[in-house]
Amino acid sequence: MRASRHLALLVVAATLPFAVFPTSTLALGSRADYRRAEQLRSRTAGKVRNVSVDPQWIDGGKKLWYERETPEGRSEYVVVDCERGTRFPLTEVAEKIDAVKKQLTGGGDRAALEEPTTAFDGSSLYLFFAGPMETWRYDLDAGEAMRVELAEARPLHLEAQRRVRRSRSRGGDTSILFANGLDEPLSLFWVDEQGARRPYGSVEGGGTHQQHTFSGHLWVLVDEAGKDRAAFYGEVGGKVAWIGPETEAPRVGRSPRRERRENDEPRERRKRDIFFRDSNVWLRDRETDEEVPLTTDGTEENSYGGRRVYSSDGTKVVVMRTIPGEERKVYYVESAPRDQLQPKLHSYGYRKPGDRIPVSKPHLFDLETRAHLPIDDTLFENPWSIGDLRWHAGDSHFTFRFNQRGHQVLRVIAVDAETGEARAVIDEVAETFVDYSQKQFIRYLDETDEIVWSSERDGWNHLYLYDAKTGEVKNQITSGDWCIRGVDEIDPETRQVWFRAGGIREGQDPYHIHYARVNLDGSGLTILTEGDGTHEIDWSPGREWFIDRYSRVDLPPVTELRRADDGSLICELERADWSALLDTGWRPPERFVAKGRDGKTDIWGIIRRPLDHDAGKSYPVIEYIYAGPHGSFVPKSFQVHSRQSELVELGFIIVQIDGMGTNHRSKAFHDVAWKNVGDSGFPDRIPWIRAAAAKDPSMDLTRVGIYGGSAGGQSSTRALLAHGDFYHVAVSDCGCHDNRMDKIWWNEAWMGWPVGPHYAQQSNVTQAHRLTGKLLLIVGEKDENVDPASTMQVVDALIRADKDFDMLVIPGAGHGAAESKYGMRRRRDFFVRNMLGVEPRW
Repeated sequence: MRASRHLALLVVAATLPFAVFPTSTLALGSRADYRRAEQLRSRTAGKVRNVSVDPQWIDGGKKLWYERETPEGRSEYVVVDCERGTRFPLTEVAEKIDAVKKQLTGGGDRAALEEPTTAFDGSSLYLFFAGPMETWRYDLDAGEAMRVELAEARPLHLEAQRRVRRSRSRGGDTSILFANGLDEPLSLFWVDEQGARRPYGSVEGGGTHQQHTFSGHLWVLVDEAGKDRAAFYGEVGGKVAWIGPETEAPRVGRSPRRERRENDEPRERRKRDIFFRDSNVWLRDRETDEEVPLTTDGTEENSYGGRRVYSSDGTKVVVMRTIPGEERKVYYVESAPRDQLQPKLHSYGYRKPGDRIPVSKPHLFDLETRAHLPIDDTLFENPWSIGDLRWHAGDSHFTFRFNQRGHQVLRVIAVDAETGEARAVIDEVAETFVDYSQKQFIRYLDETDEIVWSSERDGWNHLYLYDAKTGEVKNQITSGDWCIRGVDEIDPETRQVWFRAGGIREGQDPYHIHYARVNLDGSGLTILTEGDGTHEIDWSPGREWFIDRYSRVDLPPVTELRRADDGSLICELERADWSALLDTGWRPPERFVAKGRDGKTDIWGIIRRPLDHDAGKSYPVIEYIYAGPHGSFVPKSFQVHSRQSELVELGFIIVQIDGMGTNHRSKAFHDVAWKNVGDSGFPDRIPWIRAAAAKDPSMDLTRVGIYGGSAGGQSSTRALLAHGDFYHVAVSDCGCHDNRMDKIWWNEAWMGWPVGPHYAQQSNVTQAHRLTGKLLLIVGEKDENVDPASTMQVVDALIRADKDFDMLVIPGAGHGAAESKYGMRRRRDFFVRNMLGVEPRW
């Protein structure tokens, strides 16, 4: 057996006889097939030119330039005039960059002079070499290069933000080179899309730090005194974030997290503070240091504590009171630790469906009268969570978001600051589930007392505008048989919303992401992107134009420049050239659509075939499955290589399908998963595969396999238990085989609460006696995502039912153990042995 850096334990419940298939299949799974599969990545790497455009905006955002690769393999710089729509190459610029590098190095080797960060202002080329901290300007007209200070090389600089806000929605990959021109170190923080700060190390005084990021992500640098010193947004193309003595320190914007912090921060204006002692609330007078209790009923079993949210005038405060939940622990033994001989026992906190969870509720205190104002909790009696607590203008009331356990009720509740009276401003109720984790969106428009809220109440995920005072819906902002996939920005001044949508372009794949804009009153819907593919965009600095990049699994990226006001095309910048890739014999996946279980709904998927696919041969079919209700999973954008590509080359046809119960379609499509995760969309997947085989006779449905991990591990085993007449071989990795054994949030979100008989009915443990076909179970002993006991309980049930199966336990591996080098090889071999009927020849 080939050596591996992974140690594996193989447990075989019984010896499985090799399947015998027609001799025409014996050419598949050969040593040549294995060799081709292993070499596929290297054969196809770097074979597509001009996949992306990294724009460098110049002339106040009226022009841009970018680097492209010519058919001869040389670099070429292209300048685009956005107003005129003209595009012309600067053929000599790449040569001049090389000339500058030779001038710096004397033509010799200097490892510190890595590829420079470059910028162009229309007449001069700027180059920054991070290693030696050298900046050069090349005057194109004079043909001279001179060294300049980085502080003076303005075209290289990212714009320092005047306010700290939040990260915008994720754009394309990029990087920022932080250059600290100060004498002191600066701590680096990423500000996420909710406004929370996450530390990312530091930048030494006089030093640099290269940071991978995404366009639209915000980064803040903080000095040793804890003061915000500079803030920058990432831009596609990457530039230098220069922080010098002249860099203006940002002010803090009104992100939701910051609004909450401001409620905690008017300490200098407050006469009194509260603190917690012995599970109770205490008041401290800041002038006299007098301390008095505001409550005496707090206990460890029902304690006051956590964050304190003050009104802006400091006279009132809201705190949470919490009844602790059940502290469940999961234990496992690490059998072969790398730092000692003896095994290690590990444990971690891990609540499961039905467990008693902490229950926290808000309590209101008047600090001037020292009164504890009671709040009737009828509207929030049984919370899964209570969050987003915030005071509103004038301190007349505060609001919070209530998510009821079972996830069928989601409310925004307002509490009167004088009386403690609670009322529902927004009351979202569903017969099945409210998809709080994936589709929920809220934005407060404080200036106009409005709230933008997402809901599936009309059957699709759309936006609604609420009157924050009355709770009335002023109007539906978006509507139609398509769904909101994300909100990028809301401008309260222009009263416009920029968002991403799926299914908004009629006639295209409904999972394609398109960008659009609409007015808050629901008028003026403008779809900004057009091409038949899934899109991502990057804005010009002033948002007059944007770069649109779209692709499909069977179309390499197309990059366009478009106008922001109406989305009209200015010019095509690049169309990726994949001719060299096609010359290798590479073939793109086929997009395929067939009707689902109802005979009406379109089900979308892809088909991958071997490079040497012969329509006259017969190929086993393998489905790669993931059917988690939290998303959709069939690839939509262009990619040259995938792990499925390697398995395909051994002599299989691989399909991937989004059946009913997965996300990003209509509410009815999604609701199939309600208390029904075991369905896994098989009533859609099976007719889809049959329809594909009817079109392609080389798909042999007498040999159908399936594999997946995590929820896909649950589904792949389920395929043999519930649909053994169609699926014959399965490999299941780290499966959450029983929804009572898996993490609480994911399973209660879709299977509901309280835990009912349907949990047991859909368990692979209770259904193990129905196994037919050949099954390989893989699990990592250190899996802390899905309790490894979930797999072991299936094993126990299979043994008790006297069923044959294979099992692979990988010591030291965590979740996704089958995606290790050894795990992938064992999975491939299992399919070759049991579907092709030959011994693996790797």
